[in-house]
Amino acid sequence: MAETTRVLIADDQPDVLEALRLLLKGEGFETETATSPAGILAALERWEYDAVLMDLNYARDTTSGKEGLDLVTKIQALDSTLPIVVMTAWGSVAGAVEAIRRGARDYIEKPWDNSRLIATLRTQSELGRVMRESQRLKQENRLLRKKDDLPEMIADSRAMQNVLRLIERVAASDANVLITGEHGTGKEVVARRLHALSNRADKPLIAVNVGGLSEGVFESEMFGHVKGAFTDAKTDRVGYFELADKGTLFLDEIGNLNAKQQARLLRVLQTGEMQRVGSSKTRKVDVRIISATNADIQQEVDEGRFREDLLYRLNTVVIDLPPLRDRGEDIGLLAEHFLRRFAGKYGRRSAAFDGEARRALQEYRWPGNVRELEHVLERGILMAPGDTVRAEDLGLAGRRAGAPALDEMTLEEAEQLLIRKALERYQGNVSRAADALGLSRSALYRRLQQYGIST
Repeated sequence: MAETTRVLIADDQPDVLEALRLLLKGEGFETETATSPAGILAALERWEYDAVLMDLNYARDTTSGKEGLDLVTKIQALDSTLPIVVMTAWGSVAGAVEAIRRGARDYIEKPWDNSRLIATLRTQSELGRVMRESQRLKQENRLLRKKDDLPEMIADSRAMQNVLRLIERVAASDANVLITGEHGTGKEVVARRLHALSNRADKPLIAVNVGGLSEGVFESEMFGHVKGAFTDAKTDRVGYFELADKGTLFLDEIGNLNAKQQARLLRVLQTGEMQRVGSSKTRKVDVRIISATNADIQQEVDEGRFREDLLYRLNTVVIDLPPLRDRGEDIGLLAEHFLRRFAGKYGRRSAAFDGEARRALQEYRWPGNVRELEHVLERGILMAPGDTVRAEDLGLAGRRAGAPALDEMTLEEAEQLLIRKALERYQGNVSRAADALGLSRSALYRRLQQYGIST
């Protein structure tokens, strides 16, 4: 029995969609329709298709094809093996060349020729199947070669299974990825897994907390400097971009960059070129950018604190990590994982939870997510009098009961409380929390380091 070919058809005109659906149905294709770029991307998240047949022009932009061309780029980032056939009533050689340059396999003008359209979809669908099988085998080989080095992700919950599938789909591409989610959800683990499964895995992964770089050192740290560029520049220095050349650069806390830092980063991402501080020599860099933030980055854009053009350079693909409270199936598995790790570290290899401890772990809301769970389990192992970790050893009841009254705290305890509350109020955005507390960003970072507070 021949394999059914599934095609996603996208156009903003209902009559065009219906005509194409009936034509393809008569030829044995299985179809689904979408009427907007957002609808196309949502459909691709839900199902796997053998081909996409899509218009280049949509309601917001009916003649230039820009919306459609940008969409081709995003679809290619999601799945480079998925054949895209574009069509437009405003066809031009320039539009065809640009669509194919961005990854489309063919280009059809409206009104279309039925025979050519059907033949094109059959041919491209078959080629896509061959490419997917080839990529699957390569991915399996990479997994086998790197099994011991692959960052572990415990992810049995449905929400995290979706994340794992998205990681596997986009890892092999060079698409820039933005990882979002609350603090402590494991954004750096995702970044490391993306790199380990990528074609750049044998090159460096350089991780940088860019939100912690002050204005004065940002350019030197990111792009390097030459000897004598400023008073303390005793020797030449290689910046993070050069260190990550041909590899991956992970930019954590990207939402905390100020306007000047954003502009400097954008220029390098636009041109692929940079200069060390104090040098007139331009250097080319080939770097894949994975960035992360626990801020609502779209809100930051809407309120004018983050550049929209920079966001578009960073968010070709967005991976949103769910909080631990929405991953109930994973809490027990993660707890057992950390229990084994700390039991080995502290010589308690027979350690186990009692029933009350297991219930406490499941009932707690985990505002600090996986990172908090890890810290709680280390404490539990240290506090347990024997090999059985009890609920009271975890210290979760005290956390639920709330903090002591302000007048019962030491000055340091009060400062820590205010810092934590400011970070919670601004979803981990250090710049906004510092403003609210009346501190400079560097002063707040010093206190975060002093108190061991993670963002």
